[in-house]
Amino acid sequence: MSNNEMQQEWAEIVEEMNNAVAESMEQNMKAQSAFVESWADAVEDSLPSEGEMSEGMEGYGEAYETWLDATEQMMERSADAAQGEDVDPAEFRDIWLQSANEAFKNVMSTSAFAAANGQLVESMMDMQQEADEMSQDAIAQMGFPTRDDIDEVGERLLEVERRQHAVEQKLDRVLEHLEENDV
Repeated sequence: MSNNEMQQEWAEIVEEMNNAVAESMEQNMKAQSAFVESWADAVEDSLPSEGEMSEGMEGYGEAYETWLDATEQMMERSADAAQGEDVDPAEFRDIWLQSANEAFKNVMSTSAFAAANGQLVESMMDMQQEADEMSQDAIAQMGFPTRDDIDEVGERLLEVERRQHAVEQKLDRVLEHLEENDV
């Protein structure tokens, strides 16, 4: 192998590693951005207590430290690769996946996140109920049966079946009595 070929091979390896690092960094930034955005959305409308807020900030701080540790690991592995060590590009992906899992765990395990998540779910359920009521009104205005109408028909049908069963039982008793008396 000529010196020129070795340099070209080395340049290709370095380019591949640079691309892997750049892609990992880009994914890291996207993951961090999504993480911060989802965390902010979850706590935006809530008013947690001072203790919950403190715990939430502590969880966020731990998540941030996790991201910093991942960045440090990335730099170490990049340096190892630059020194000729055979570093699988999948290691970079794994570093970010593990750190993302750890960071999410740090924030999601806080009472502030739980309180905010509870309020978010409650708000979503309220919105769903309002949307449901609006759709039921729209359906009724178009002359179609609403869920309430269907429920009422179902209840009436059950009542008719219950009454029919009671009449059948009474009829069976009358027939048994007539058979016993040979009438």
